[in-house]
Amino acid sequence: MGFHTYDPDRADRLEDAASRYRYCSAEELLGALADAGEVVDVGSGTGFYTDSVAAHADRVHAVDVQAAMHDRYREKGVPDNVDLVTAEAADLPLPDGAADAVVSTMTYHEFHGEAALAELRRVLRPGGRLVAVDWSADGPGESGPPVDERYGPADVRAHLTEAGFDPDRIDERPETWLAVATVPDA
Repeated sequence: MGFHTYDPDRADRLEDAASRYRYCSAEELLGALADAGEVVDVGSGTGFYTDSVAAHADRVHAVDVQAAMHDRYREKGVPDNVDLVTAEAADLPLPDGAADAVVSTMTYHEFHGEAALAELRRVLRPGGRLVAVDWSADGPGESGPPVDERYGPADVRAHLTEAGFDPDRIDERPETWLAVATVPDA
């Protein structure tokens, strides 16, 4: 699978609540995050889910590889507790153990790799939580990226385990999965 990004010219589609919440509601995402003071949102895009997380976090680092996505986010208004970070998931400009949680919605298939998962683990404190929701390779492919660009729940569990996370749960749904994993305490 090759790295790719979402087309910024189609970014308005990322703000369609009816479509987005069909696959992951804000309540589901926030429930999986639990209490998180410092959060890194990887693949934040236009900030659709970032806004919900920011309302329940002390600080959110909205990370996207495309500056154009941050421009779109600025147009709609960025909450005061959100920092926009243009970076790849494999090269985050954050200190070791800086985050209580990392969240990723519908972008795992875009950044997955050993380097990215190692970097996410590096920025999480011991006991920190990774919450990811993405399109499933086991799904029918009616929405989202082509099925051959996705990972199935068993693959994700293996990826997370190999990267040193403890997968707490991986919920499989018809078109998506939700994974919650923690960094073991030191």
